[in-house]
Amino acid sequence: MPIVSSLGSISSRGFGEFLFKKLVPPSTVEYLVVAGGAGGGRDSFTGRGAGGGGAGGYRTATGFSVASGSAITVTVGAGGAGASSGSGTSGSNSVFSTITSAGGGGGGGHTSVQTAAIAGGSGGGSTNSASGFNGAAGNTPATTPSQGNNGGNGNLNSPFNGGGGGGASAVGGSSTGNGGTGGAGSASSITGTSVTRAGGGGGGGGLSGADGAGGAGGGGNGSTTGTATSGTANLGGGGGGGRTAGSGGSGVVIIRYPDTFAAAASTTGSPTITVSGGYRIYQWTGSGSITF
Repeated sequence: MPIVSSLGSISSRGFGEFLFKKLVPPSTVEYLVVAGGAGGGRDSFTGRGAGGGGAGGYRTATGFSVASGSAITVTVGAGGAGASSGSGTSGSNSVFSTITSAGGGGGGGHTSVQTAAIAGGSGGGSTNSASGFNGAAGNTPATTPSQGNNGGNGNLNSPFNGGGGGGASAVGGSSTGNGGTGGAGSASSITGTSVTRAGGGGGGGGLSGADGAGGAGGGGNGSTTGTATSGTANLGGGGGGGRTAGSGGSGVVIIRYPDTFAAAASTTGSPTITVSGGYRIYQWTGSGSITF
């Protein structure tokens, strides 16, 4: 006899197969892993623009294999502190299973001497640049596809502008008479809504140039004369370089898979769990784990 339910009329065998499929854990997932953004550099030497912090590394892919029965590690990287002197602090790594996104590289600073920008997922922008003090390398360590971009160069000559930190989809802006803008981040619709993450921090404007704006995706604005903006939490943006440097924003880890597969057997770290658009979506803003 047919079984009639809210699912419509299906055979007993078909209904049993449906229930079985709902209980099967996924064998692959889609992921987005964004590391913590870096702090901007500090300008404590009047009118020397500091560099913006690099965005946290940004890695995303589909078809990532997962095994059942064992806890899979989730680590959400913290943002790096804005510099109290010299270069900003790099962000911390974010991790899902074997996927690691590197923290952004700190922006270069200028106290009584220049301090170098730091390499990272995206590299920090330099203070007013000279040999050895250009914007730092992004995609460090190297991943394919690239997890980030280089920071921008500052200006050795007046008005001594700082470079912007690199972002997930663009290099940080170099000085053009103003502080460099932060590199733009990348957009993802893994949660069902398009969100741009991992923008670089803006560089300070120096003696007379305008301060650099933060990159789209949570990058903080630079400020030579005041307080630079921090990167946005859970977007992995870099902090702006400035007299009071901005801190980097924390990262995020998100996975999803079709809702025809079973929910996770357990999670830790209090992820936000939603079922929407045909997917089960797990989003961590703090470290934890998942077991299928």
